[in-house]
Amino acid sequence: MSKKKIAVLVGSLRKESVNRKLANEVIRLAPDSLELEIIEIGQLAHYNEDLDANPPAEWVEFRKKIGEADGYLFFTPEYNRSTSGVMKNALDVGSRPYGQNKWAGKPGAIVSSSMSPLGGSVANHALRHPMVFLNIYMMQQPEAYIGNSWELFDEQNNLKNESTKEFLKNWVNAFAKWVYKF
Repeated sequence: MSKKKIAVLVGSLRKESVNRKLANEVIRLAPDSLELEIIEIGQLAHYNEDLDANPPAEWVEFRKKIGEADGYLFFTPEYNRSTSGVMKNALDVGSRPYGQNKWAGKPGAIVSSSMSPLGGSVANHALRHPMVFLNIYMMQQPEAYIGNSWELFDEQNNLKNESTKEFLKNWVNAFAKWVYKF
């Protein structure tokens, strides 16, 4: 069984982003059957259809990486009861020009987090909406809403909550099984 290449997108650009810490933890916990790589999205110019004929170099490189991936993991904060603008922009850049969607036909899953106990559940579901049109096959269960996330890591960015670590390990193992269905 060959390893599946998984593109990991983090929707927070903050230096001490909890979502990036969660993504790194999931990468550490992932089974050997997955090869996970964070694909940076903060450098992507805002999508503008006028640029499709001569796209910026960062769009070309991003689209190449998205197209080469076997699946996707999305880590999203909750901003104003939705996902971040940078995440939405990445979806748009990867799906355009119309008819050249690099996301299509591949599996994906979402981890959302917030400082509230609700764990970014609204952002999680808001991010699921465009996935239907993008034709990304989203893992339905288990869902991953990480609440009170700012309290989960120590000063060295180690996840200090064992039950969250166990949950993430089980979650990424479920994702691995999901990916191999495709």
